[in-house]
Amino acid sequence: MFKKSILAAFVLLLVLPFSAMSQTKKSLTLDDLMWAGSNYWNIMPRNHFTAWWGNRLVETDVEEVKVMTDAKGRTLAQPQVLFTEDEVLSALDTAKWGKIYGLSSATFPKGDEPIAFLQTPTANFYYNWEEKSVTWSAPRAKGVSDRDFCQASRSEAYVKDYNLFVTTADGRTLQVSTDGTRELQYGRSVHRDEFGIYKGTFWSPKGNLLAFYRMDQSMVTDYPLVDINHRVAELAPEKYPMAGMTSHKVTVGIFNPATGKTVYLQAGDPTDRYFTNIAWSPDEKTVYMIELPRTQDKAELVAYDAETGARKAVLYTETNDRYVEPMTPIRFLPWDDTKFIYQTRRDGWNQIYLFDTTGKQLAQLTKGQFEVIDVLGFNTKTRSIIYRSNETSPITYNLWSVNVKSGRRTLLGNGEGNHNGTLSADGLYLVDRWSAPDVFRRVDLVNTDKATAVNLWQNGSPWTEYKVPEIEGGTIKAADDSTDLYYRIVKPVDFDPTKKYPAVVYVYGGPHAHNVDASWNYVSRPWEIYMAQLGYVVFVVDNRGSEYRGFAFESCTHRHLGDVEMQDQIKGVEFLKSLPYVDADRLGVHGWSFGGYMTTNLMCTYPDVFKVGVAGGPVIDWKFYEVMYGERYMDTPQENPEGYASSSLLPKAKNLKGRLQIIVGYNDPTCVLQHNLSFLRACEDAGTQPDYFVYPGAGHNMTGRDMVHLHERITRYFEDYLK
Repeated sequence: MFKKSILAAFVLLLVLPFSAMSQTKKSLTLDDLMWAGSNYWNIMPRNHFTAWWGNRLVETDVEEVKVMTDAKGRTLAQPQVLFTEDEVLSALDTAKWGKIYGLSSATFPKGDEPIAFLQTPTANFYYNWEEKSVTWSAPRAKGVSDRDFCQASRSEAYVKDYNLFVTTADGRTLQVSTDGTRELQYGRSVHRDEFGIYKGTFWSPKGNLLAFYRMDQSMVTDYPLVDINHRVAELAPEKYPMAGMTSHKVTVGIFNPATGKTVYLQAGDPTDRYFTNIAWSPDEKTVYMIELPRTQDKAELVAYDAETGARKAVLYTETNDRYVEPMTPIRFLPWDDTKFIYQTRRDGWNQIYLFDTTGKQLAQLTKGQFEVIDVLGFNTKTRSIIYRSNETSPITYNLWSVNVKSGRRTLLGNGEGNHNGTLSADGLYLVDRWSAPDVFRRVDLVNTDKATAVNLWQNGSPWTEYKVPEIEGGTIKAADDSTDLYYRIVKPVDFDPTKKYPAVVYVYGGPHAHNVDASWNYVSRPWEIYMAQLGYVVFVVDNRGSEYRGFAFESCTHRHLGDVEMQDQIKGVEFLKSLPYVDADRLGVHGWSFGGYMTTNLMCTYPDVFKVGVAGGPVIDWKFYEVMYGERYMDTPQENPEGYASSSLLPKAKNLKGRLQIIVGYNDPTCVLQHNLSFLRACEDAGTQPDYFVYPGAGHNMTGRDMVHLHERITRYFEDYLK
């Protein structure tokens, strides 16, 4: 018996090391963590792409399309394959049109017919899967940009050589403009993508008419960027209207493909004015547009006659001493062409209001100290609006419905995490994609009438085989000692509370962005996970001035960007220093764009707090930044010289003590090189010593493999000087 026990113990000793080795978890690398990393997509669980075929939910994969539910929202016991990539290729004239991109982008324009809309590089087409045939096709032009396909008319607008073209359903190509140049552009986004603008063409509901932007920027100063992809580098200038300088002029045209004629909206002199949030009436007779003066302290909703371009009426006017920032066009109720919804922050929080076409306010449909993030659409059966808001918590984004008649609001889903989704044709069903701090990804099917949900897919953490850090969320008080600020803290892998660790503050801090919400791992960035692998604490806090906390929270920085934001970040540093495992003598800071501005500002304003900083694409002086954004938050340099002077980092260059590396894209059209070059000159004059690294040919953000290289660069700097 004794001998058997010794033998068993000996065998156990032999087995244990191998067992432990087999269970040893790996460390994550940047190639595992970054989107452009060589191993990222091998680790990530398969995503599920979906589309709506009427009220039927369809899963669109690369090689096949399957229907998941019936028309009454009931999940099928076994998903039914509708068609495959091979079947489509067999029906398509690939010699003429080329091969399809895959089926994951398929859409279903006719909810009562077995028709899928697909594309090749040179064609748009409809595929009937019951007949296994292509029932319609039209050419797509090569070498073009800004494509805008209209399902209603099967017409496509696009831009080539700065001119606007339209290809109709019967294959005709119509040239809308002929005098386009780099200085006079048609059909492209204007006002540097501010005010929610992201494109330059707007089809009417039935696709019979096309509204488009025309931007004259001949009067705008060229900023001299350089293209090095030539034997001798060539100029590649960017039209860049800096704060307080001459800006471009925009007009809006209406093109009629049936007549080939264009009329322009009679909006008056476009000098120092912004035109945004273009929308159509359901009958295509009226175009609506929100107009702002350059001061951005007033917004007017204006109606225009679509046939003549004549100005019909101002339906709504809003003013604010700081700024008004309309971000979404009006949307008509599908069941009532005389009423529309309008989103505004006029009561301090972005909310939904109901108006009629005379401009009379009928109701405020949502109200409270929360923000409506966006409107997904309408449930036409219950006559409700489906929207997304942070009503349950400032960092929790949930889906809701509000009944237009009664104003009753209903939570759709479980009330936790970060939710978003897409609606079926009549809005009765919703694909709800969400995550929570401990939920990587979950997809539910929601009945928006009954507010019930059925789970379709759920993915656990992709990192079960890897060492991962502990990540916590919480709140601290802002520098005003009353406002809650939300943070996350990423602790080192194999965390030992008795040790002292170096810590890095990651910061953005500006408007229209936030870093912390109740998504998986509190939205920790891949680089933060990597730094935790190397033994760093990473801390992130959303200061006042960031988004989705109401107008007062965001606009308290008005005319003095950087002041309040830094005060709040320093409160975060005080919290960090209070933690027994943080080494207060080894604090770093890193951020990009506005975060690069904050990083440089913190390094120079609090030179004895931060030992190391890495500032990416930083703003250095707001007078070098563009008109629309800069003047909204700072007014012009002429109107606010004190604010521009106090927020400039050039006079602070002399204060730099720690190691600061500035990283930029050489062809950055957003934070142009004048920012960082001026700062380098100021440092040289003052005798301070920043470091500098450039990505030739890159813009404001790095893409592709440069992302991995960039984060290796950032990490190495902290490894060299903070450890």
